[in-house]
Amino acid sequence: MDQLERSLKDEAATIELGEDLALALKAGDCVALSGDLGAGKSTFARAFLRAMADDPTLEVPSPTFTLVQSYDLRIPVSHFDLYRLADASELDELGFDEALSVGICLVEWPERAEEALPADRITLTFSHEGEGRRVALSGPDAALARIARSLAIRNFLSRHGFAGARRRHLSGDASVRAYEKIETPGGEPAMILMDAPKHKHGPILQDGKYYQQLAHLAEDVIPFVAISELLRRRGFAAPAIYVRDLDSGLLLIEDLGSEGIADADGKPIAERYIESARLLARLHAEPPERDIAVGDGVTHHIPDFDRTAIKIETSLLVDWYLPWKRGGAASDAERKDYAAIWDHLVDLLATTEKNLLLRDFHSPNILWRPEREGLDRIGIIDFQDAMIGPTAYDVASLVQDARVTIDRDLADRLMDAYMSERKASGAFDEVAFLRDWHLMSAQRNCKLAGIWVRLMQRDGKPGYLKHMPRTFAYLQYALTHKALTPLRDWCIKAGILAPESAN
Repeated sequence: MDQLERSLKDEAATIELGEDLALALKAGDCVALSGDLGAGKSTFARAFLRAMADDPTLEVPSPTFTLVQSYDLRIPVSHFDLYRLADASELDELGFDEALSVGICLVEWPERAEEALPADRITLTFSHEGEGRRVALSGPDAALARIARSLAIRNFLSRHGFAGARRRHLSGDASVRAYEKIETPGGEPAMILMDAPKHKHGPILQDGKYYQQLAHLAEDVIPFVAISELLRRRGFAAPAIYVRDLDSGLLLIEDLGSEGIADADGKPIAERYIESARLLARLHAEPPERDIAVGDGVTHHIPDFDRTAIKIETSLLVDWYLPWKRGGAASDAERKDYAAIWDHLVDLLATTEKNLLLRDFHSPNILWRPEREGLDRIGIIDFQDAMIGPTAYDVASLVQDARVTIDRDLADRLMDAYMSERKASGAFDEVAFLRDWHLMSAQRNCKLAGIWVRLMQRDGKPGYLKHMPRTFAYLQYALTHKALTPLRDWCIKAGILAPESAN
């Protein structure tokens, strides 16, 4: 991708471009703003900064005399104006390299220090065009692809009647998905834009397949659309989908709110977790469905959480966690023994109860709607990886929330709430369920330990490592069931758990 061009018919279009790029740029991006006086550089910079701050009244003074103005925002931004720079070497004195190492640098009049700026910078060249402006964007292919995606989202909104909508960053997650809050000029209720491009194939790992295929993870937005339709049809509060582009991976969906089931300090709110456990009991009491039509001749077949998926996830422990923990790869013998243990554990699940698994039913994906009643107070999101498998999995996901510490007392209350609801609705094998709960807990936490390391090492997201102590505390409890004794012993022998902590 050599270059992008955009026609800016008026100042509002320049402001919109600044807002759109605030959703595309990331820490480490240097953005050179080139063009004559009055071409729109400062207008763009001001709009970019206000969008990044999510504050339309943010004061953005010109750095003409100070040369640099820094902003501590969602991503730190330093705004440089080099018009009065005497020599390119002065850029070091302004702290340019340090600013770029932690955030984004906007640089007006880059020509004054061209040789000192990064070669892989993004350049926006503004020029006059009739009564408006034209901007040419050039830079590295990866950066231009991010910008092109943001501009495509703007076109998507305009095509569907939302021209001029205000876009603001909402969140990203551990995947490639990102979310924006969309506010329309007409004052309609805010909506959420889900940006989920089709997943790029990873390295082949087994049987000619890559990880997403082996783990049966969603590779486009079709599963999300299908599961949302299924949940809503059954009376659960999943987001309505207003507009969709299945090929591009863009959805405009209902905003279920932002209040969660944990408090501002990240501690669980018992009532909300208990209601969530009851919701799972109701979901699991109904027969599963396999094939969900989503329209346009498209049907989603919900995959099984089968042996292949279970084991490719547990392999993350030996592929990522163990080498990080010990500074060396797992031996062939360790891998063989570990795989054999999981084959035996999966065999135990042959006759277990199976139903729809939402797969990540925990605090980031559960919303609390206090104005509603009963189970309608629970909003459900991020269920695109749903499968059919042991019902105990989702209960383990909630009771051992990966991002919130659930103490033993609350965990027992959640288990009691779920099992009481299940017993009230029909036959329920508590003994088998408890065994499966420990097994699924162990499976999930072995996976998570590997994922936290993979996110740090492969994806440059070290913040997830803070969850590691909680993950191992949960794993230790899972291994207290006698069915998990072989796995407990393997973990001790591999140096993952200390003998006294596993008892």
